[in-house]
Amino acid sequence: MTTTYGTLHDKVALVTGGSRGIGAATALRLAREGADVAVTYVHGKEAAEDVVRAVEALGRRAVALRADAGDAAEAQDAVDRAAEALGGLDVLVNNAGIGVLGPLEGLSLTDVDRVLAVNVRGVFLTSRAAAARMGAGGRIITIGTCMTQRVPGPGGTLYATSKSALIGLTKALARELGPRGITANIVHPGPIDTDMNPADGPFASGQAAMTALGRFGTADEVASTVAYLATADYVTGTEFAVDGGHAA
Repeated sequence: MTTTYGTLHDKVALVTGGSRGIGAATALRLAREGADVAVTYVHGKEAAEDVVRAVEALGRRAVALRADAGDAAEAQDAVDRAAEALGGLDVLVNNAGIGVLGPLEGLSLTDVDRVLAVNVRGVFLTSRAAAARMGAGGRIITIGTCMTQRVPGPGGTLYATSKSALIGLTKALARELGPRGITANIVHPGPIDTDMNPADGPFASGQAAMTALGRFGTADEVASTVAYLATADYVTGTEFAVDGGHAA
C-alpha cells in the first residue's frame, strides 16, 4: 500500500521571521508545495521583499509584513494582516526568534524580558491568533532548537529556557486544538548554515563535531520537515529533531 501525502495547493501560510535563513527557506518550500505565503520581518525589509519576489516567481501569491514578535499587538496583528491579504490562514510557522548567549551573571533584565517576549510570548500570542482563524486541517509548526534536548556548554541558559517553554506550549496546543482538526508540532534544528551561524564561522568546527554526521545542516533540510508537518494529518504534539544527531 502506498501512502500519498497531500500538497498545500491553494493553502495560505504565515512564516514569522521569514526574511532569511530557515524562515526564507521554509517560505519558498511551502510555495513550491502550492501555498500562498506571508512572511514577517523586523529589520530585513529588502530581504523579505526578495522572498516575496521568489515566491511570486513560483506562481504563488506573497506578502511581506513588518511585525515585531516581541510586541504583543504586532505579533497578533500579523496574523490578521496575513489572513486579510491572502484570504485566510491554514499554516502558521513560528520561526521568529532571537538568541542571547552569555554567562548567567552577565544577562541583564532587559535581555531576559526581550528574549522571553519574542521567543515565548510572541509565539503564544501568534499561535492563539492563528488558531482563531483556522479550521479543520490547520497546522501550527514552531521552530525550537537542539539546545532543548542537549546543551553542550555554558552560556545558553536564557535561550534554552525560552525555547524549552515552546515544547510545553506545542503539546498543550495539540491537546486543545486536536478536536478541531488542528495539529501542532515543534522542530528542533541543530547547527544550521545561515548568515547568523555560518558553517565556516569561528565556532563552526566545534558545533559540527557535536553532531553524529559531523556537519552543519542546511536551511532547506529544516524546511523539508516543516513542509511534511504542514501536510501530515495524524502527527501532532510531537518534537522533530533536524540536528544531524546532535542529541544522539
